[in-house]
Amino acid sequence: MRNIKLLLKLILLRLFGPLAEKFVLPASYTVAVTYRCNSRCKTCNIYKKHSDEMKPEEYDKIFKSIGSSAYWVTMSGGEPFLRKDLVEIIQAIYNRSKPKIINIPTNGLLCDRIPEKVKEIAQSCPQSTLVINLSIDAIGKKDDDIRGIEGAYDKAIKTYEGLKKLELDNLNIGIHSVISKFNVDDFQHIATNLMELAPDSYVTEIAENRVELGTMDSDITPSVMKYSLAIDFLLFKIRQKEFKGMNRITQIFRVEYYKMVKGLLKEQRAQMRCYAGILSAQITPNGIVWPCCIKAVDIGNLHEYSLNFKKLWRKSKALKEERKKIQLENCSCPMANASYTNMLMNNKVLFKAISHYFKKSK
Repeated sequence: MRNIKLLLKLILLRLFGPLAEKFVLPASYTVAVTYRCNSRCKTCNIYKKHSDEMKPEEYDKIFKSIGSSAYWVTMSGGEPFLRKDLVEIIQAIYNRSKPKIINIPTNGLLCDRIPEKVKEIAQSCPQSTLVINLSIDAIGKKDDDIRGIEGAYDKAIKTYEGLKKLELDNLNIGIHSVISKFNVDDFQHIATNLMELAPDSYVTEIAENRVELGTMDSDITPSVMKYSLAIDFLLFKIRQKEFKGMNRITQIFRVEYYKMVKGLLKEQRAQMRCYAGILSAQITPNGIVWPCCIKAVDIGNLHEYSLNFKKLWRKSKALKEERKKIQLENCSCPMANASYTNMLMNNKVLFKAISHYFKKSK
């Protein structure tokens, strides 16, 4: 049923364009529950930010207005597991929206707390696939150096092992690496070692300048040549592995994402239309809504709309203006969440995915 609703939403946008955009709610929501973080990463300064944090009952009201529109919800931070009420927040969202996917990125430092809380979340959200993405950017001491925390790598591995022991049907355990100037030269070694741990997925994202992360003036992005070499190696490793069912579809989109980022860096132009502010949105810890976290444009505070997301989304004049800017400026970035959503509206990528899927199925 959730897949059918998503498909109908995409069809409406294709058929009626700007007219449908006024009424259609996003499919992908990134919910930053805190800016607090116990890492000091070279690629992120979010721990320097301070914000009020909403309570579980406030998220309950927000997602009551969102309803079943939420197909994919990413619980972001900071470090989400620093919120002692994270389980209650996610349960409130689940009870209102039943998202198909709940994704939680984590640095894994809270190795005693995380497996216990993940078990609670997975068991209380049985109709959702819970994806835990452990952030590991290098091996051993080199990861500690990038993360700015002694013992970061060992704690992340301990968390990974604890999660593996849970053996829950709706739990997917992934490893996520940010490719930056600090690890791109060692990427083949990093990827090989982390993939040997046999996570359910291994994903990467390029270090970038984001308003949200406080990295707009940071020199963290690897060169086009070095990033391309790293991604070519990763694509080679992916193609060596056989995937089944939905994992096959996921990997097809992931391959297209990596190709898209390579093209974006090389050509310095958008590779496809951006649907941020239409199909995806971000909610900050204090209730401000952004179309995306790269530009972090404030289109309204949910508290000014009685925590009614639908009302804000449909009445915000700032959102209408930002949508126009995104299209006029041909807005482009390598942000993974937005890119995967954009691919759902890209005919070329969809055709590749469908044809590849049926070719492999024969």
